[in-house]
Amino acid sequence: MENYFKQIDFSKYSSLHIGPTCEVLVINEIGEYEDYQILGRANNTLISNNPPKFAVLGEAFEYIEQKDGLLYVGCATKSGKLLSYAKRNDLANLEFLGKLPGCLGGLVKMNAGLKEWEIFNYIHSIKTNKGYIKKENIEYSYRNTKIDTIVYEVVFNIEYGYSKQMAEKFKKMRDNQPQLPSAGSCFKNPKDDYAGRLIEAVGLKGFKKGGMGFSQEHANFLVNYGGGTYEEAIYMIDLAQKKIKKQFNIDIKKEIIVY
Repeated sequence: MENYFKQIDFSKYSSLHIGPTCEVLVINEIGEYEDYQILGRANNTLISNNPPKFAVLGEAFEYIEQKDGLLYVGCATKSGKLLSYAKRNDLANLEFLGKLPGCLGGLVKMNAGLKEWEIFNYIHSIKTNKGYIKKENIEYSYRNTKIDTIVYEVVFNIEYGYSKQMAEKFKKMRDNQPQLPSAGSCFKNPKDDYAGRLIEAVGLKGFKKGGMGFSQEHANFLVNYGGGTYEEAIYMIDLAQKKIKKQFNIDIKKEIIVY
């Protein structure tokens, strides 16, 4: 399967509904793509009007296979597809993927999850253009990895026993999140505190600038109320960081990725 280009309108494709229409490289062959910024489903991204050259993984990397007691998943595979597979095949530990949008490549790169449940807890190894790398040789932490290359495949340890109770628990936790277009959590939780609490404490919960605002339901969600722009989103992010620094002397870090 060969590489090709396609047009993507990021004002529709990205979960925040912000961004221009760009020609994007679709990668179906493992190789070096140093000139490109790799995107998944653009679920935790804010895209400017002058972004870098983007690429996405194509159909060649959308698969799920079990062999030798491990689960091999191509990084173009959507989280919902893997969750459905886990449910059908009675696999444990992937229930937290419920209502966690994105492709596996993006989820691995940012060590995505919900509170203490994160994807690296269950990973055996990843595959890059250098071959397979075991988890113990990868530097990772809360919502962060030091992976600076394309991840083509993720390999999970297999445990059996899909838990409907855990799946329901994660669904309820995410049902409390805003339904408007957003990029998920805007900021990482600082040590022993919560970004949402800090945003509310500095008076920004429900605050808007044009079409962008911190949600009235969940303060750490920067949401697009309609027609929100990149400039308005950046204004809101900067404002929150400045106010939290001034009031609490905390340098709150972005979870959202800005291009």
